[in-house]
Amino acid sequence: MKKDVRTLSNRIFLILAGLFIASLVASNLIFQKFFSWNPFGWYNFEISVGIIPYPITFLVTDIISEIYGKKKATDVVVSGLFASLFVLLIIWVSDAAPATSWSPIDDKTFNSVFSFTTIAVGASMIAYLGAQFIDVRIYHFWKKLTNGKKLWLRNNASTFCSQLADTSIVLILLCYFNVIEWDKFWILLISGVLFKVIVALLDTPLLYLATYFIRKKLNLKFGEEIPY
Repeated sequence: MKKDVRTLSNRIFLILAGLFIASLVASNLIFQKFFSWNPFGWYNFEISVGIIPYPITFLVTDIISEIYGKKKATDVVVSGLFASLFVLLIIWVSDAAPATSWSPIDDKTFNSVFSFTTIAVGASMIAYLGAQFIDVRIYHFWKKLTNGKKLWLRNNASTFCSQLADTSIVLILLCYFNVIEWDKFWILLISGVLFKVIVALLDTPLLYLATYFIRKKLNLKFGEEIPY
């Protein structure tokens, strides 16, 4: 691979990795706010706002898997883990620092907003590791099985399975630690999985477009990965 193409490849990878980490960290920080959404008129979603940026992580890992391969996708998953743990450390230190008398956000408000962040990050990390590794492995299983064809199949099959695992694990842990009441489990599980499935279907064209333009920029054939 030529030097200028390699440089462009690295830049695109860094942008994708940054988008992945930002989406993951944001979803963990804002998860405590829940909202209702009824876009179709026949089902009322009750979901956390943390679910809004989270599907982006699966889209990004699928793009990285398609262009850069399983190892690079796994590297990004592990990087997201360390980024989340680092943010958690910053929150702990910030919570321990006493607020001044004139601080716009006092200790009580700060603690109220971030009090469950430790549990949320812990639950999210357990679910996240399992779901992302499931996503990457199922993606490459279908890619190998179809000889690089049927991009829509590996994208949706990997995302559906991983999102189901992720949502189930997170909700079980949050209910167990009394962050969420158990009577909310099924409605949140159904809403969460259904929402993610719809997003996964909608992001399939985005996956096709993203991989098409990246391959065009990097002079790659369909199904070809960046050699490392």
